[in-house]
Amino acid sequence: MMLSVFKKKSCSYDVTIFQTPRFGEKKGYRAVYRTELNGSDHQDVLKRAFSLFNVFDTVPSDYDARFMATGDVILIDEGRKGKTYYQLLPAGWRKINRLIVQTT
Repeated sequence: MMLSVFKKKSCSYDVTIFQTPRFGEKKGYRAVYRTELNGSDHQDVLKRAFSLFNVFDTVPSDYDARFMATGDVILIDEGRKGKTYYQLLPAGWRKINRLIVQTT
């Protein structure tokens, strides 16, 4: 009897990183970097983004912002499927309302 192993297909996701000018601020988020990352789902993309932007040797050469930290926000834009925002908290990523990232 043959067993099929199903593996989620890896997709390319449009990812934008938002940060405040200074770590720990609650207002003034601005887009600091936009790229495409491959992943099987949002959680996989968030994990890859955190790893990519927190290890000095893997940070893209055109990335001109600080390492990712608590409070930073990632937007995953899937075009017609919609946009989803996640904020990095001490316990991990949490889906948030987009209003938090509006610059004020």
